[in-house]
Amino acid sequence: MDSSINPHQLQHTHDEEGNSMFGFVVFLLSESIIFLSFFAGYILYKSTTSDWLPPGVSGLEIKAPAINTVILVSSSFVIYLAERALHRHDLTKFRLYLLATIAMGSYFLLGQAIEWRSLEFGFTSGVFGGMFYLLTGFHGLHVLAGILLQIIIFVRSFIPGNYNSSHFGVNATSLFWHFVDVIWIILFLLIYIWQ
Repeated sequence: MDSSINPHQLQHTHDEEGNSMFGFVVFLLSESIIFLSFFAGYILYKSTTSDWLPPGVSGLEIKAPAINTVILVSSSFVIYLAERALHRHDLTKFRLYLLATIAMGSYFLLGQAIEWRSLEFGFTSGVFGGMFYLLTGFHGLHVLAGILLQIIIFVRSFIPGNYNSSHFGVNATSLFWHFVDVIWIILFLLIYIWQ
């Protein structure tokens, strides 16, 4: 070892934001496993159950859920624009795009609540009823969590200099939102398209 280097002068450096993002990606992977197990159960039950739909139900209405799907998936693009605006240090556009994303996510949740109220079956209406409410409800909780995270990063944008050095919270929230959108696309195909 070079005697001219004082070991006390050596500092251990690490990428704290990178480590945080890695941990967040691991969290999303664990959430993916939960959703994948639900998807597998849904496919298995649908493939092996002769009376899949509850009595008196011929299928699900697709128009309103399709509109909600377009709005939710489009919100992924809008939150991406918010993220890009923040990287350019344009807080005004960041806030506007973020508010638009929050509004689109809220519209999706409202649409889901309206759909739930109009359905002719409940959580206890056979395997389909249980699976439908479990899958859409669990996803809805993730949408709600994403909206709350967006509200937090929106409020934090008013703290002077808060996003000058680190955008981890924004990047993680954006990644979470994209995850929620991808999960919904799979759910929409499984529940509404494959009837």
